[in-house]
Amino acid sequence: MVTHVPAEEYGDERGALLSFLEEQRGGIRRSVLGLTQEQAVAKPSASELSLGGLVKHVAEVEQSWIARAKGEEPAVHREQSNWHECFALIEGETVESQLAYWEKVAAETEAFARSAPSLDDTFALPDQPWFPPEGRVSVRWVLLHLIRETARHAGHADIVRESLDGKTAFELVALAEK
Repeated sequence: MVTHVPAEEYGDERGALLSFLEEQRGGIRRSVLGLTQEQAVAKPSASELSLGGLVKHVAEVEQSWIARAKGEEPAVHREQSNWHECFALIEGETVESQLAYWEKVAAETEAFARSAPSLDDTFALPDQPWFPPEGRVSVRWVLLHLIRETARHAGHADIVRESLDGKTAFELVALAEK
């Protein structure tokens, strides 16, 4: 279900980008409402995706991009040997702990986006084979990328949730409003 993104103040591009990102975060957060831990780690479709794993993944990705934009190392380093852990809750991780972490990450994202001197400011992409050599992207690009990444996984979350218990986005929005 599409939720309405409130109109930003005229010309507030940062506010608009952050509002759209928050809208997509909300879709994923709603997908885990009322689930048990067992349901949150279940993989009810042909893919390896679980709702708990999706929450963890989007939080981790958002944190890593904002860290890069700030010239810092991501909190978690992923490579071929541990990539599978990016989409799975492991060793004591819970949906609640991942949601709390994501809330902190979201606050850091907002603070960074609002404090950047310009959305046109750029930062270097890491030296990894899937990025162009000496590539750079802007603050605007990273916010748009996070919106796209989160929206993509919000769609996955809708499918996984409906596969679990038949609840649709319409029902989850109503549940969130209670």
